[in-house]
Amino acid sequence: MNGGPSGFNNAPVTRTFVIACALFTIIFGIRGRSKNLGLSYLNIFKKLNIWKLIVSVFAFSSTPELIFGLYLLYYFRVFERQIGSNKYSVFILLSVIMSLLFEFLALSFLKDPTSSVITSGPYGLIFSLFVPFYLDIPVSTRFRVFVLRFSDKSFIYLAGLQLLLSSWKRSILPGICGILAGSLYRLNVFHIRRMKGNYPAPISSTTEPPEDSVSTLVSMGFDRNSARQALMQARNDINTATNILLEQQSH
Repeated sequence: MNGGPSGFNNAPVTRTFVIACALFTIIFGIRGRSKNLGLSYLNIFKKLNIWKLIVSVFAFSSTPELIFGLYLLYYFRVFERQIGSNKYSVFILLSVIMSLLFEFLALSFLKDPTSSVITSGPYGLIFSLFVPFYLDIPVSTRFRVFVLRFSDKSFIYLAGLQLLLSSWKRSILPGICGILAGSLYRLNVFHIRRMKGNYPAPISSTTEPPEDSVSTLVSMGFDRNSARQALMQARNDINTATNILLEQQSH
């Protein structure tokens, strides 16, 4: 299991988001304000710090969180390659909005201006992505270390656990909110996935698809023969081919 070709090929939205997170974290870290970016009941329901709300979506509060967060965002670029950049942009928007709403509900329930602080960073998006990661990404290899069994997915789960526990209570809450947001999106509650838009029907091609495109789809967990046929149907457009394969799986 891997994220397909190295780098940000066919993943421009992921590249933009990763760069934004790195820049926001560095800028506010240099200014010594990263620790003050966490959301709280006071600055959301009393002071209405909109700038803090926006910045908190991108800026991590510490270097370890930045490292693990960017690693996970980079790995999860596989989903942008699967569904296309347009649909992935909508997924990001909805995941961030829904997770923030859950965080607001939690803060309003706690109503403690001193202790109910949520750490900053794109926790909502990252942990929303763990829902399709768990459900859609197959295990390709398994191995054992002493008596413990692991798979190639274990390293991603361990990185997520490290990020979830990085600030203890301050990071667990947004992580849970992200998982809830990803679950609602997956279940298509209130038909929110209609916003993904429609794509034109692909036109078949008799041209043999490139081997690297076939390998990319296979690395996403699709059958090799199905991947080849989908690429031919999509005229070797990998994003369209991925959409075809996902539609086939949903039926």
